[in-house]
Amino acid sequence: MRITATAAALVALTLAGSGLLVYAVESQRLEQQTADDVNQELDEFARLNQDGVDPETGEPFTDLDAMLRLFMERNVPDDDELLVGWVDGPVSRSPRDPLVYDPGFRTATEPLVTDGGSTRIDTPDGEALLTSQPVTQGASRGALIVVVYLDEDRAELLDTMRTYTIVAGLSLLLVTAMAFWQSGRLLAPLRVLRETAEEIGETDLSRRIPITGNDDITALTRTVNGMLDRLDHAFTGQREFLDDAGHELKTPLTVLRGHLELLDSGNPEEVAETRALLLDEVDRMSRLVGDLILLAKSDRPDFVTLTDVDLASLTEDTFAKARALGDRDWQLDAAADAVLHADPQRITQALLQLAGNAVKHTAVGDTVALGSSYDEGVARLWVRDTGPGVPVVDRTKIFERFGRSSVSEDDEGFGLGLSIVAAIVAAHDGTVSVEDADPPGALFVVVLPARPTNPEETTWPAS
Repeated sequence: MRITATAAALVALTLAGSGLLVYAVESQRLEQQTADDVNQELDEFARLNQDGVDPETGEPFTDLDAMLRLFMERNVPDDDELLVGWVDGPVSRSPRDPLVYDPGFRTATEPLVTDGGSTRIDTPDGEALLTSQPVTQGASRGALIVVVYLDEDRAELLDTMRTYTIVAGLSLLLVTAMAFWQSGRLLAPLRVLRETAEEIGETDLSRRIPITGNDDITALTRTVNGMLDRLDHAFTGQREFLDDAGHELKTPLTVLRGHLELLDSGNPEEVAETRALLLDEVDRMSRLVGDLILLAKSDRPDFVTLTDVDLASLTEDTFAKARALGDRDWQLDAAADAVLHADPQRITQALLQLAGNAVKHTAVGDTVALGSSYDEGVARLWVRDTGPGVPVVDRTKIFERFGRSSVSEDDEGFGLGLSIVAAIVAAHDGTVSVEDADPPGALFVVVLPARPTNPEETTWPAS
């Protein structure tokens, strides 16, 4: 309704302004046309007075009355004009009009016969313009009086304006109806958007807004649907995360409760054994809670602090730290010369997690290697081992929260380590995957955006 009212008001103001402008211009044009018609009559009379000859004598006029009568005979005035010859009073007129007998007309005309000029008077037929052209013939003095009835042309203009007003009113109604229909059509998707938003609850984000057309509101609908997709995905992930966390915490809590219920406080040896067991479970719970907190922080903007990092130094430093994780055949495959825009602590944490995972799945004497390479704006960091590898069907699942492949019975992990690696890599706009290694084993590869150390130099990858 506000859009329709605004459109109607603008159109009404425009039409009214246009009408007033047209009326003012046409009124001015009528005034000018009236003046031009009067001047034409006066010019013709002036030429007759100056160059005309009496048709009866063939000589210039000597009789003012005869000249005025001849001018009347030769000129046909317009419908709204009256020509009056005046010599001591009206001597002739064209056409015949009772106005010449009106006292008010005589009173207004007499000064003009001597002095010339124009004046306006009110007549039974409306306002009239009187214009005089004095003339002298010998001892006779008179004038030609041109009378123009102004109301006739004004009435025609008013008729035109009334027609314009009717057309403008109909146009206003049509524009208002079109504005009401079109605004309702354009705002219909917003009503659907509002109704759909009202139907979406905190437990059901599956509803989506129908998309029709191709305009700004359609783009808004797509944006809102995209936002709902992201919210649905986030809420679903949150519920799954809480379900998984609750499931993983349930086991240690059950162990703690069971041992506490069965504890014989009067047996010092049993108390000591139970204390050691419970402390071990508390440590496991602490690690689990720490990993969960880390995963929860991975979606925050401050999860990583980006800075320029030398890839070669990062690879070598991480390799030096990883060697302390276990008695393995540690190897440094390569250390590429490039620059990462990354958080060095988080990247080190991810690589050490991969190295620790490799140690868990290998035995003493097996090979665990780290390395890095750079090629056309992409850096690859890897950890490989000569363990049993990862089955193809599990290569995606192991990067999910609490997702695990086949593990040994003494593995006390929670299935969060590789999901933490995936979260760290995702925060750097990178990817992580697992492949078959050569020699056989597992090869975990982290791919991150990078740039060469010296942009002016071209780095050719090793063949």
